[in-house]
Amino acid sequence: MPFSGKATYSAGTDLPELVEDVSDIVSIVSPYETPLLDLIGDARRVAHSTLHEWLEASLLPNTDAVNQSSFSPNATDATSITVDNGARFRVGDQVRPEAAFREIMLVTAVAGNVLTVVRRYGATTGGALADNMVLTIVGNAALEGDDRPAAQVTVRARKRNYTQIFTSAVEVSGSMLASRAHAVADEMGYQKSERLREMLRDLENCVINGVAPAANPQGSASVRRTMNGLVALLTTNAFTPGVGPVAPGGGGGNILNEAVLNSALRAVWEQSSTRIDTILVGGTQKRRLNEIMNNSRLFDANETRLTNRVAIYESDFGVCRVVLSRYMPADSMLLLDSSRLSVLPLAGRSFHFKPLAPTGDKASGMLLGEYTLEVQNENAHALVRGLATT
Repeated sequence: MPFSGKATYSAGTDLPELVEDVSDIVSIVSPYETPLLDLIGDARRVAHSTLHEWLEASLLPNTDAVNQSSFSPNATDATSITVDNGARFRVGDQVRPEAAFREIMLVTAVAGNVLTVVRRYGATTGGALADNMVLTIVGNAALEGDDRPAAQVTVRARKRNYTQIFTSAVEVSGSMLASRAHAVADEMGYQKSERLREMLRDLENCVINGVAPAANPQGSASVRRTMNGLVALLTTNAFTPGVGPVAPGGGGGNILNEAVLNSALRAVWEQSSTRIDTILVGGTQKRRLNEIMNNSRLFDANETRLTNRVAIYESDFGVCRVVLSRYMPADSMLLLDSSRLSVLPLAGRSFHFKPLAPTGDKASGMLLGEYTLEVQNENAHALVRGLATT
């Protein structure tokens, strides 16, 4: 080509020797991170059926509650007390009411749900009983040389969840396969990696928010089989600030603060041997947690960097890692024992690519995976909902 005297910036498309300058990197801005799945990690075992079940056991309860509104002769001196579950008590039990007074009562007879007790046992200070007052069994005292007591046992519970199938199609034309593309050496491989990211994102979302169908959860020709996620499975410790054991937030409302967080952590600790190690929140509630530090933060006059982030929260009831997930409902917070959580693939059905017979001038296949969520001892976790989002 003869000399033209043109500079590259003025050549435009008239200079065919110029080569396109396109980066070898394809950047992605769409969110695809899976912080909860990363925290839980790969399961050590697989599910062997579309209905996955596991067993849970519990010790005999050592608490009950008064189920009586009027007492004879009065609430301070009554020796006949009706409770919710008389089968939890034995003759010889020392029982302590959860009240300001420090009374110990001794059970001398059990008839159904009615206890006969000795009040102010051991010269302890008595007080007035009330309906729904919690009674704690301190321990049982047996008579020397006495026969064995009646056997008391607990029944193992079988819990379940269903597997859910995740699929995504991949299809590339013959022409595209034969063509050279910027930053992509293998178009089919690129499409598979993109679809896999989307499926992992959806799996994390289902692990948090998934719900099984109310009818035919096993699935059918017309009913899709879906798994229950954490929000649906955690029912024992589903709290709303100001209702039940969880203290209200700032000003008596539902603002997430340290009082709300510690009340929920304590409620779980009081009924299970677990220690919460993970606090899972969305963006709104993560900022609320960060605000806990605001009133106690001091800055040096020469400090030029502001850090306002809570990554670890250490309380009397556990050391918790704070995990931010964009898939958490804005008004909710999950308190989890991650050692009791597993996301299991159905045997041979973890995410993989399945090539399909070509149809026409194209290569096609599908990404496929089938997973379920196992939540051991759902009362070892908690869900706090109804939190302020503004």
